[in-house]
Amino acid sequence: MSVEKKKVVVGMSGGVDSSVAAYLLKEQGYEVIGVTMQIWQDTERLVQEENGGCCGLSAVDDARRVAADLNIPYYVMNFKNEFKEHVIDYFVEEYLHGKTPNPCIACNRYVKWESLLKRSMDIGADYIATGHYARIEQLENGRYSLRRSATLAKDQTYALYNLTQEQLKRTLMPVGAYSKDEIRKIAENIDLKVASKPDSQDICFVPDGDYAAFIRENSDKEIPEGNFVTAEGKILGTHKGITHYTVGQRKGLGLALGYPAFVIEIRPETNEVVIGTNEDSMTYYVRANRINFMSIEDLTEEKRVFAKIRYNHKGAWCTVKKTGEDEILCTFEEKQRAVTPGQAVVLYDGEYVLGGGTITGDE
Repeated sequence: MSVEKKKVVVGMSGGVDSSVAAYLLKEQGYEVIGVTMQIWQDTERLVQEENGGCCGLSAVDDARRVAADLNIPYYVMNFKNEFKEHVIDYFVEEYLHGKTPNPCIACNRYVKWESLLKRSMDIGADYIATGHYARIEQLENGRYSLRRSATLAKDQTYALYNLTQEQLKRTLMPVGAYSKDEIRKIAENIDLKVASKPDSQDICFVPDGDYAAFIRENSDKEIPEGNFVTAEGKILGTHKGITHYTVGQRKGLGLALGYPAFVIEIRPETNEVVIGTNEDSMTYYVRANRINFMSIEDLTEEKRVFAKIRYNHKGAWCTVKKTGEDEILCTFEEKQRAVTPGQAVVLYDGEYVLGGGTITGDE
């Protein structure tokens, strides 16, 4: 008597990682359905088509060809409304409030998982799957957690820390056990045309990198010029509007102060951008809220963990403790540069994600 094959919906971006994920799952005996999430807001913006990546219009063409090569059914699902609400509107609002958001984290939690998972369950799927470089394991305490990718150079657990237990339980990530070179080799061996397709870069819905222009186009709020000031309030010059800046920024300030100047704080309530030295941008402390615990249900006592305060941060040791119902304080063993409100701090217990939250500031 044959075991009924489990049905899995694979989110296909047209890239090599999600394409190979679909292939690996089919080889493992799953009933695989390919889905591309239509999330772009304006199909006339050819720049997005040229940009490619998971938001590019070319993603559909590439993903459809791969699905045909793998002989799996393929659909395009419309998630424009969810993407606008949870990613674009959030991105704009955070910048207007002087923060620097990570839209990929919001997209992963609320669009690629929450919305796709619900729709996939509605059509009878048992799981969803992606081409992320991460692994999902159930721990001895019964909880599901992300384990860092077999290849740390491509590890994507930072951007996935916010997934819920139910989402992890229903997700497969077959690519996490391989290196990027191995994934490309698999794609070449089965003659996938996307084998050498370059990785997508930058924020997919702002392909030219001009965040301030995008925010201006997608907000009805006035973004006025204001003052560059020292921490004590001394005026140093005029800034172009707070959406042009992020904590830690050094280039593009247009200030000649006789020393390297850094943005150390953004004050939306007074429309000021605070300038200081590199030393001023260093701190031992990181506060965060909107906490999501993963490998544990809750943090009941102080714990020494390895933490990352931005996607490209190499990570550092700190002691984390709860300071409120939905707040943690991380005290690092060495000073960290440019703790940026709006970004995520992600905590690791060995190879596993303990949890994380949204940075609110330093001490």
